[in-house]
Amino acid sequence: MVAKISLSARSPIVNTDDVCLSDYSKKDAKWDMHRGNTQSISDLYSERAKYSKLANRMGVCSTFLALGRSDPDDCGETKLKLKEAKFCKVRHCPVCQWRRAMRNTRKVFERLPALEAEHPNLRWLFLTLTIKNPTMDNLRSTIVSMNAAWKRMIQRKDWPALGWLRAVEVTLGQDGNPHPHFHVLMCVKPSYFSGTGYIKQETWLQMWRDCMRDQSIMEVDIRVVKPKNKGGNLGAAVVETLKYSFKPEDVMRDPEFLYGLTDQLHKMRFLACGGSLKGLLKENVSNKEMIVGDETTEEVDQAKPLLVFKWRKTDRRYVMKR
Repeated sequence: MVAKISLSARSPIVNTDDVCLSDYSKKDAKWDMHRGNTQSISDLYSERAKYSKLANRMGVCSTFLALGRSDPDDCGETKLKLKEAKFCKVRHCPVCQWRRAMRNTRKVFERLPALEAEHPNLRWLFLTLTIKNPTMDNLRSTIVSMNAAWKRMIQRKDWPALGWLRAVEVTLGQDGNPHPHFHVLMCVKPSYFSGTGYIKQETWLQMWRDCMRDQSIMEVDIRVVKPKNKGGNLGAAVVETLKYSFKPEDVMRDPEFLYGLTDQLHKMRFLACGGSLKGLLKENVSNKEMIVGDETTEEVDQAKPLLVFKWRKTDRRYVMKR
């Protein structure tokens, strides 16, 4: 019987003279959250000998952080920028998922100016494709079928996207089974909304049913992403597309869900891109790229001096190394 681990479990800090990262920089308190989740999942892995190597890798992931301080901005504020850390790169490590997502988000926004120059007034759509929840034993084969259906979908004559990003997310369904689904961010020409190529929600649904060869699918979600220069939500849509492939709280509620995901999703690809966005993203991100995250290399290199924080497991916080 595996004990469930609380995400919020935190022991009180014994030494009140310690300087914690979350106190030094409120904006960097998220490090405590993500590293705490990684610790919890590492503890779950350690309960099974089969996953001991994953537990050990996650156990030492990002336990030391060397951060530099940026020069003051126009408002006189400085920011901490990560300069050194070692990541485990385990698929289900929350810290590594977070850092990969930051890197990929930055890559998308770096591409946008050139994309807009090539295709002025681009519009964006956010598509979510779901299916009936499979059992855990059938999760891998189900995602393989979804990938095949996706290939059929983008080869249709009525496929409207100039470019697209697609990510897989697997959450814990209300029925206790895994809930795999696709998040897709796609760009279309402005004429999409006024011409005969406009696709209604019910047509998207039928397209997905036909491509999945499953007429029992009941729902797809398609939304227009408002332009960012009009107070829109393009940034939120990018983040939603490239976020984590699973929710830490799901595996905390049901450790067997974690073990099942680990077995079923081994070496599967979770990111894809095509059209004008082809080749933009990759799943195997280097340690250096994860350090840079959503910063630029120049910003990280210029930050100084170094502050070193060590993860204190008992307190579940980063504490400054003296």
